[in-house]
Amino acid sequence: GLKICALAVLIVGVAAVLAWRTAIAVRPAMGSAVEQVIPFSHQHHVGDDGIDCRFCHATVETQAFAGIPPLSTCMSCHSQIFSDAPLLAPLRAAFAGRGTLRWARVHDLPDFVYFDHSIHINKGVGCSSCHGPVDRMPLTQRVASLRMQWCLDCHRAPERVLRPREEIFDLHWQPPANQLERGRALRAQYHLQPTELLTACSTCHR
Repeated sequence: GLKICALAVLIVGVAAVLAWRTAIAVRPAMGSAVEQVIPFSHQHHVGDDGIDCRFCHATVETQAFAGIPPLSTCMSCHSQIFSDAPLLAPLRAAFAGRGTLRWARVHDLPDFVYFDHSIHINKGVGCSSCHGPVDRMPLTQRVASLRMQWCLDCHRAPERVLRPREEIFDLHWQPPANQLERGRALRAQYHLQPTELLTACSTCHR
């Protein structure tokens, strides 16, 4: 009985590690742009035009998945500006029902990892803490490893990155000199779970 259970746990553990290593191996390298069917530029849309993150990622505050904008969101602008640009031909074709538009994921966690955007946003973790200064990226790239240790480092001491809610979407936010003091106050204000729960296996592996 116990030997069989122990063997089963060992097999599952080894399979999880192998799956994790495989998932890491196929991720785009940090700092390298991910090729897309349309070379979407956050630098242009966010940095130059000032579009708020939530205009496209509409569910980031309420759901686990931040959301990918529907074609109608893109066309609300591009039916009027750059409406004949060859670069946007795949967008127009998909909107007209003549194909699909498939974006390549830049941040892609393995299926056995549970991640919820909304809980991080609502507990004081800003976009740029994980995604970097996307408003300076002509093509989107990954700036964080997303490895388990990287996540745990933050879960062990979240006060290092916590921000006031009005600064969550500020892509140029930098921690002030008194960040640890302010972060501890925000941790209490946001009612974060104790470190033991934040670092428990079941928090991210469900």
